[in-house]
Amino acid sequence: MTQVWFITGANRGIGAHVARAALQAGHRVVATGRKLDQLRAAYPETDKVLLAELDVTRPDQAEAAVQAALERFGRIDVLVNNAGYGLLGNFEEIDAQAIEAQFATNVFGLMHVTRAVLPVMRRQRSGHIFNLSSVGGALGFEGAAVYCATKYAVEGLSASLSPELARFGIHVTAVEPGFFRTDFLDGSSVHYGSKVIDDYGSGAVKAQYDAYSHRQPGDPARLGAALVQLAGMSAPPKQFVAGSDALGMVSGALEGRLDEIRAFATLTASLDGDA
Repeated sequence: MTQVWFITGANRGIGAHVARAALQAGHRVVATGRKLDQLRAAYPETDKVLLAELDVTRPDQAEAAVQAALERFGRIDVLVNNAGYGLLGNFEEIDAQAIEAQFATNVFGLMHVTRAVLPVMRRQRSGHIFNLSSVGGALGFEGAAVYCATKYAVEGLSASLSPELARFGIHVTAVEPGFFRTDFLDGSSVHYGSKVIDDYGSGAVKAQYDAYSHRQPGDPARLGAALVQLAGMSAPPKQFVAGSDALGMVSGALEGRLDEIRAFATLTASLDGDA
């Protein structure tokens, strides 16, 4: 069955690879991004591709892009909430404005687009929402507290939306990529805190991530193909761990949490009130 895919942040990175995989599989794609010129450079606008300007922090643009998708294709089968960026650095070195901007895109922007698409999928009684989280939504990373906080929010939203929307035939999958070889860690994408506190080791976080940029193990083209495969399943996963590095890190974090829960189980169980 031919599907209509609505993808945010589709001009490059994982979003672009998902779009290409969907097109290769014969689907139609609404490729959205903040700058139309970048979208035009990435895609030929054909009868299978609609390019739409969309800054996810603007609910009006989300509504307009969804309306354009309906006018062209008549439906939306798959939503890929991919738009976002990394804000790295020690928490104390990041100012409040930068934190709010990070949440405005990574969390509230994702919510704006989802709210615009949900009435369409609900009317259809079908759909699949992929929310791009991160391995940082399953475990915290030193030097990435704010970014991880946004991805934990995406995980909580996805886990709660899943039972709400199941009655309408809408699936929700939180995608937890490890480190994929995109521009995510280079200067065109990632942001760092503006303050320097010597106690943390000046520049240590940036140096660590700079050394990893464009050397990540994950292949974004394979991730794109995997999402197309998941979208064709009648019972897709609620969380999809993406990449061998993520598999190791998430598995270890879950096992460690279970060990800690069990270690304190007696104290935990003692907190119930008397019958």
